[in-house]
Amino acid sequence: MKLRSRTIFREDEERRRESAAEHRTKSLEPSSPGEVAEEALEFRILGPLEVCTRGRTLTIGGPRQRAVLSALLLSANQVVSFDSLIEKVWNGQPPSTARTQVAICIAALRKTFRTVGSDRDTIVTATPGYMLTLSGHSLDSVRFERLVAGSVRLAAQNRTAEAAEALRDALALWRGPALGGVYAPFAETEAARLDEQRMLTIEQQMALRLQLGEHQAVLGELQALVSACPLRDRLRYYLMLAQYRCGRRAEALTTYRDGMRHSVEEIGLELGTELQDLHNAILRDDVPQPSRPAVAVADAGEGNRAPAQLPECDAYFVGRNREQWLLDDALLARTAENSSSVVHITGSPGIGKTGLAVHWAHRSAHRFPDGQLFADLRQQEPLDVLHQFLRSLGVEGTLPTDLAEASELYRSALAGRRMLVVLDHASSYAQVRPLLPGNGQCRALITGRATLDELLQNPGLLRLRIGPLSDDESSEMLTGVLRDARAEESPETTRRLVRLCSNTPLALRAAGARLLTKQHWQVHDLVRRLERSTDRLAELSIGEDSLRARLDRSLAELDRTAAVAYTELSRLDSPDFCAANASEALEMDQMDAEDLIETLVDAQLLEVVGRGRWGEMRYRWQELVRLHAQACRPAQTCGAHLAV
Repeated sequence: MKLRSRTIFREDEERRRESAAEHRTKSLEPSSPGEVAEEALEFRILGPLEVCTRGRTLTIGGPRQRAVLSALLLSANQVVSFDSLIEKVWNGQPPSTARTQVAICIAALRKTFRTVGSDRDTIVTATPGYMLTLSGHSLDSVRFERLVAGSVRLAAQNRTAEAAEALRDALALWRGPALGGVYAPFAETEAARLDEQRMLTIEQQMALRLQLGEHQAVLGELQALVSACPLRDRLRYYLMLAQYRCGRRAEALTTYRDGMRHSVEEIGLELGTELQDLHNAILRDDVPQPSRPAVAVADAGEGNRAPAQLPECDAYFVGRNREQWLLDDALLARTAENSSSVVHITGSPGIGKTGLAVHWAHRSAHRFPDGQLFADLRQQEPLDVLHQFLRSLGVEGTLPTDLAEASELYRSALAGRRMLVVLDHASSYAQVRPLLPGNGQCRALITGRATLDELLQNPGLLRLRIGPLSDDESSEMLTGVLRDARAEESPETTRRLVRLCSNTPLALRAAGARLLTKQHWQVHDLVRRLERSTDRLAELSIGEDSLRARLDRSLAELDRTAAVAYTELSRLDSPDFCAANASEALEMDQMDAEDLIETLVDAQLLEVVGRGRWGEMRYRWQELVRLHAQACRPAQTCGAHLAV
């Protein structure tokens, strides 16, 4: 009852703030006479920020109001918390009146929309913040994504002309650099992401138009694009191909030489092998027919559906914007290249590797029109996974029982397709090697704690180690799990809780679940328990796949010497230490101590934090991992001595 009273009080307080803000807004703007018919709004962010209706562009207030509207549009149909809006608008340095100022901005936006006939529900109050709903309205970035996805499907059906037309319509939505006139770091980041999507779409459109034989028509456009973006090899490739097929062989060779000079001078690298191969073919006057563009895939058999094996997205996934941008760059920006790309996501137990992989895979599924394959390698042998994949790819009859033969058949089945293969919880290279696609248009996304050093042989590899969430992201996750206002009632207490959870997603979810089942608790009640508990991991362990269970498995996978080192190093006074400290604690030679430390780093149980004043490498425990090691010490080290 007390919780409900607090929640109602908070909601009433927010309504009063919004009402006061709307009153202030009304005093500044004249009311429209008479009733205005309900009217759809057209939101535009692919260029200067605009809101239009009936051919009229509405006036949106100053920089702060534009930043709030942009933040809501970038998360349209999703709740954006007050704290998130404040962080975005003031970039981590909000004034004491920030919440009131955000409410004033919301009230002003609602007033603007109502004066042209749009109802109040365009921006709704939804705990713990606001949500902009697109029901009955439109957003150009959403339309852009739908047109691009439609083009992918059309190209997969060999409807090349229609696919190119869909991309032409998508690109026509752009009016300039994205989010123009919005001056905030978050807007700059999102603008860069949107602008990269535009460039990828331009490249796809050029590929389709070349496939349609429009070499002469695209020549001028490609020359301008290459001049503006001299380091985009794909555009240079298409320009050289267009020049050659227009009978301008010498110009094509000059385009290659200019690109090589620019690439070497700017980034110290030669042009890629695909451009070099085209250059050599032009020299021989033996250019093959242009390959199918990046968006085209082999014909799907009639009645066959593309496999869609991705598990459900984590409902509480937050953050990881930088990591998602890196995944976009590694797995999407290079989709036109002929070499395969692999990303290996690694990190400590419970840090959110699978959540990131599955979230990104769902977000990017439309870029892989032939489907997505998924396997959890904790439960299956590689041959079983291959059989599962082959059946999903439409292979019938008796499947090979030899691993090498099954892998060869799998790669043959992938030929000509563009698919995403997600391999979760990989523990060794031997596990993943037979499952890696050989097709340059397919992409592989691998998660796991193992280092998989053999993957380094792949020139298209990106190894992405993810760390804990930020305090704001952790608080947002807690709020999402709780689905009430408790996490926002005392920001300092919530920050203390997320730090007691080491900002680790699995521990944060467990903390949220504890509070969710204990509706009469406030955040400070759980904080007090965690601070006083002699076994914090037990308090934060729910279910069979808890953080403690994962750390137990990690410890069990170590050899005995490394396991003893794991527990002994937890005795050090500081969570931050060097090899000399470890050598003393382990009573062994420093070089041997370094080898054991590196074993723990490879197992994602320790992290490297750089070098100290004297150049020595320094390592650090995450707090919950250290607590686990300390709790395991009696069982591991009673009367035991390290023998190396």
